[in-house]
Amino acid sequence: QVRLVESGGGLVQPGGSLRLSCTASAAPSDYETIGWFRQAPGKEREGIACVSSLYEHIYYRESVKGRFTISRDNSKNTVYLQMTNLKPEDTAVYYCARSSLKCFGPTLLSGPRNFGSWGQGTQVTVSS
Repeated sequence: QVRLVESGGGLVQPGGSLRLSCTASAAPSDYETIGWFRQAPGKEREGIACVSSLYEHIYYRESVKGRFTISRDNSKNTVYLQMTNLKPEDTAVYYCARSSLKCFGPTLLSGPRNFGSWGQGTQVTVSS
């Protein structure tokens, strides 16, 4: 089974930037969607961005559009989440996960149920 490992979290001031990485233990053998999720204390885990294996599809939650950019380097089996203009409300544990479903709104926004192979998460804290 493919394992995913997230990295790149940390403490950043409001308005700052971070780049998260999600590295897979193997390359996809078929169409695959990698999604980034986040979970703030006391809140449900929410999908924020996804990308398909060959960039056929990309989707963002409305609240992060224009601030977050998802990308992937298939030579490194890694998906990135570049986060800019960070806000205190972006504070959460960030996770990546895999799905065989198409990367688009209904897959990502319906919650974690469409995804598996979850990583351990990386903490992002936005505070002055």
